[in-house]
Amino acid sequence: MSKTKNILISGGSGSIGRAIARRVIEDGYHIINIDQVPPKLLLVGETFHQIDLNNAQATQQLIEILLKNTSILRLVNNAGIIRPGALEDVSLDDFDAVMNLNLRAPMLLAQSLMPAMRTAKFGRIINIASRAALGKEERTAYAASKAGLLGMTRTWALEMASFGITVNAIGPGPIATELFTSGNHPDHPKTKKIIANIPVQRMGEPEDVAHAVALFMDDRAGFITGQVLYVCGGITVGLSSAA
Repeated sequence: MSKTKNILISGGSGSIGRAIARRVIEDGYHIINIDQVPPKLLLVGETFHQIDLNNAQATQQLIEILLKNTSILRLVNNAGIIRPGALEDVSLDDFDAVMNLNLRAPMLLAQSLMPAMRTAKFGRIINIASRAALGKEERTAYAASKAGLLGMTRTWALEMASFGITVNAIGPGPIATELFTSGNHPDHPKTKKIIANIPVQRMGEPEDVAHAVALFMDDRAGFITGQVLYVCGGITVGLSSAA
């Protein structure tokens, strides 16, 4: 494997994770997918390791093992969960579960890979956040975790800039993942209303997020850091103009 062509992707087995994996493999990278659930089909150019990212010790031990034989200078923090609920319904267990996977795990992975990136004077870290970081009903824990991820993105960008390491975030808007489409039939009025509120008049696809990842991942993207790219079909623009 090329020294700088390995990408560690957390949560690489789900809809968006799969799209990211396929895209970056097409671009010539080898991916190391760490997820609690195995992918339905292992891609050519993919290595899979099953891990519960909520287990901090096991996660750190896995990264230590990987780094003994592999140079990993690129990271996509994609794994995440949603525990929806209005403020009065959010339990501490739900809050802690969301924070552990959406916020603590990305920090642990970045911490584990940072020394090698600093030594190489090169690195790419991409955090998959969400438009919900700007605020969304029934998303207290989720929105807080993604807003926190944006804060960490900017902080890491400042701390790592002098080492040639870029850190950026992507904020997906409505994306037609398997989870979304299973609960939102295309002909349902609620689904139609969601699409009607998207300026480009369509749902986003996992491949749209993957394209943004490929942009930040490129060797030539070294002057882009600390940024948040909303892949949302223009929804965030509409919210801003309406405020």
